[in-house]
Amino acid sequence: MSSPSKRREMDLMKLMMSDYKVEMINDGMQEFYVHFNGPTDSPYHGGVWKIRVELPDAYPYKSPSIGFINKIYHPNVDEMSGSVCLDVINQTWSPMFDLVNVFEVFLPQLLLYPNPSDPLNGEAAALMMRDRTAYEQRVKEYCEKYAKPEDAGAAPEEKSSDDEMSEDEEDDSSDEAMVGPVDP
Repeated sequence: MSSPSKRREMDLMKLMMSDYKVEMINDGMQEFYVHFNGPTDSPYHGGVWKIRVELPDAYPYKSPSIGFINKIYHPNVDEMSGSVCLDVINQTWSPMFDLVNVFEVFLPQLLLYPNPSDPLNGEAAALMMRDRTAYEQRVKEYCEKYAKPEDAGAAPEEKSSDDEMSEDEEDDSSDEAMVGPVDP
């Protein structure tokens, strides 16, 4: 049987060779971002999320930690932290699964079949149970506002400062504004 570190490397390589964009966070292989598209036939379709994945030392015997970086409106995802309800992955996790399963099975299932009876976002759960149409409309609004492809490329804080910079550059279109003192 291979060691957990070998398995981690194999699973990460398999994920990188799939159609997912993977960005390493540091030199180790335990933390990285994956760009994830909302499933077709769902109100999340068209949305792109940057997912933070953290692999525990005991991976694959222990499930990875998953969190949304850009906002998503979902009963089982904490709106502020982006944390995914751990029960969803922990209850069904097995060392037989790999990282590709997380993005091809677990997350699509989470978005297609939310569980409002075990919420991390109580408002989303209540709206979903009270008025499914209004809930789906709110999901689509969040997708349009926070989950465009360019939103997955930067964390929300980084994006807002980039927007401010680009607006300044548009207002001040002269080349002189971009030229600074020459470094000796």
